[in-house]
Amino acid sequence: MLMKKLIINADDFGIHETVSRGIIDGYRQGCISSTTLMAGADGFEQAVALAGNNPGLGLGVHLTLVGELPVAAPGTIASLVSQDGRLPLAYGRFLQQFLAGQIRLTDIRRELEAQVQKVADTGLRITHLDSHQHMHVVPQIIDIVLDIAKHFQIKAIRIPAEPLWFFGGFPGTAGRVIGRGGLSVLAAIARQKAKKAGIATTGHFYGMLAGGHMNETYLLNIIKQLPYGTSELMLHPGLDDQAMTNAYGWKYHWQDEYQAVTGRRLADCLSQEKIELIHFGDLAHA
Repeated sequence: MLMKKLIINADDFGIHETVSRGIIDGYRQGCISSTTLMAGADGFEQAVALAGNNPGLGLGVHLTLVGELPVAAPGTIASLVSQDGRLPLAYGRFLQQFLAGQIRLTDIRRELEAQVQKVADTGLRITHLDSHQHMHVVPQIIDIVLDIAKHFQIKAIRIPAEPLWFFGGFPGTAGRVIGRGGLSVLAAIARQKAKKAGIATTGHFYGMLAGGHMNETYLLNIIKQLPYGTSELMLHPGLDDQAMTNAYGWKYHWQDEYQAVTGRRLADCLSQEKIELIHFGDLAHA
């Protein structure tokens, strides 16, 4: 029997207390079924405690190569960090250095392994891997990530391949549309590698074009057009836009995304469309 199964994943768990609390509220009071934890974030310990109190929430590792402090000792990953010991501030800078051969793959592996190990050491079950700014699908990095998944017996990864024809009513800029196209091509290649490695993925992915700017209308448009099979919908919910803008300057609509995922209309739509919520740990049975 054909069915629709959906993972609603909230990224950036641990990045800020207002985000972590929003994600947990979105799980308890809304339709979030999965989240991904940033091992190097300031709010890591708080997020771990929250996750421990909510064992039904799927928990992955949000692998981070940009924008945060590393988990590995900076001296052991010298090509990956700046003189002040930080990871590159933005994905553009990281990719520029990586493509120029200035960042060693051994340093990337050491940092990502340290991040997964830090989460594994908490005793929490890791359901999957994804990454900040989707850096895990970059060629060569995907091979490292799949090796790490197998080493830690993590059964699934995110494949951020949003359909190129899908807009969902969101007025995406030309830059976002082009960026999504490039990302989806890399993600399609990563999917084939994951399949060969025996690592599970969803069949479909949504939330890239409207990433950080999802509201109830766009969210419901996705739900109403969801295909059969397994899908992931990426969100960035939080409780305080101003606090996050002050801290990061991203100008995401965290509160809109929180309100959308906790609203009655979403729950009703999932029921009407006969969509089952799952997390990445359920993929083997989907």
